[in-house]
Amino acid sequence: METNRNQLGSEKINVLLRRFATPSIIAMMVGALYNIIDQFFIGNYIGMYGNAATNVALPFTTICMSWALMSGLGGAAGFNLNLGAGKADVAARYMGTSICMLFGGGIALSVIAVLFLEPLLLFCGSTPEVMPYALSFTSISTLGFPFLVFSTGACHLIRADGSPRYAMFTALSGAVLNCFLNPLFISGFNMGIAGSAMATVTGQAVSSLIAIWYLCRRLQSVTLDKGCFMITPGRMLHVMALGSSNCINQLGMMVVQITLNNTLAYYGAQSVYGSDIPLAVVGIITKVNMIFFSVIIGISQGMQPIASYNYGAGNYKRVAAVLKLALQTGACISVFSFICFQCFARELAGIFGTGSEVYFQFAEEYFHIYLFGTLYNFLQPVISNFFSAIGKAQKGVLLSLTRQVIFLLPLIVLLPRFFGIDGVMYAGVAADTCAGILALVMAGRQVRLLLNDSLK
Repeated sequence: METNRNQLGSEKINVLLRRFATPSIIAMMVGALYNIIDQFFIGNYIGMYGNAATNVALPFTTICMSWALMSGLGGAAGFNLNLGAGKADVAARYMGTSICMLFGGGIALSVIAVLFLEPLLLFCGSTPEVMPYALSFTSISTLGFPFLVFSTGACHLIRADGSPRYAMFTALSGAVLNCFLNPLFISGFNMGIAGSAMATVTGQAVSSLIAIWYLCRRLQSVTLDKGCFMITPGRMLHVMALGSSNCINQLGMMVVQITLNNTLAYYGAQSVYGSDIPLAVVGIITKVNMIFFSVIIGISQGMQPIASYNYGAGNYKRVAAVLKLALQTGACISVFSFICFQCFARELAGIFGTGSEVYFQFAEEYFHIYLFGTLYNFLQPVISNFFSAIGKAQKGVLLSLTRQVIFLLPLIVLLPRFFGIDGVMYAGVAADTCAGILALVMAGRQVRLLLNDSLK
């Protein structure tokens, strides 16, 4: 246990980042793969309306992820900060608080979704043609929210305990099971789009059981007793503050998704595309883009325990070094993804079923314009998570708000008034550019402060 802690303060930064980021990337990609797998089988077995239905249901998943990331990453940051400062008993209480928040939040979200399902789907942009498919899918998937929230958040706690490979296995096991069950339930059992939801919930439940086993039997750094699960308002609020940048980023994504769906349906009806083609296409492209963001967020999450521990221990040069390496790695991933999105747009859209020429025309334009900012989209998520990792939650929150809420949301509402449905695409590029510049400026200032402090 002590050896694992010392490695965070002494091992080479590139070795540590690779060790912690690789499982985190895989775990995040697994989360994206749940949606990708659903989209693939639904698109090929159900068709365009099925793709549109999963897009309408996406805000449900996003709000679950927001609570899971806030509770899980916030608890992990509090755990590592206190462990780095030599306060193991306090660190254990942060982990216990995080676990309780994950359980309670998942159940609450499931109950709310079940009680108000149809109004929520209408609010998320469902059209009359899409509604039957959306109801069939979400009436089952909402029952799995407790499993989704707990399995996602617990993986961050497991990684913070020094077991990134087990965290990866926890997430991967459910996704692999989902991959096998999706075609079986959809086609073999003739359950249609409801079968895809059933397969997803089953995979999430399996991941949750594996995570519970680790937290009960295999914790390395601390021992959890009953007292660790006694939640205090102060500790809960601190967990929420430390994880708030990730939570707000997800909530911002949810608001953007809902606004985007309604905007696409409204302005799409006034264009050659109609209201349903944009909903279906954007659902596909959002899921494809999740793979890119999964890698970037995985890098930032792998950076978290390294930055938190060394900041708590006063090793500021190592804190600056891990941020620099995370940004360099993110830049390489962004360039590669940008090339893929620009050169293979039609091919990527075609993976998820067939469509008319107009369908693929809209897909190509959306890839080329809306996702142009992929080239520098690594800056905002990495830097916002960096601020949270070193305990500067307010700055992390500010950066999390920039792209989704401060820039993208008003632009999605404003630009289509002048450019029609094309205005949605221009909004994405403009928001990415503004958010990236602000994040870079704030990171540069913080690194200078850290390096100056290291000389004192």
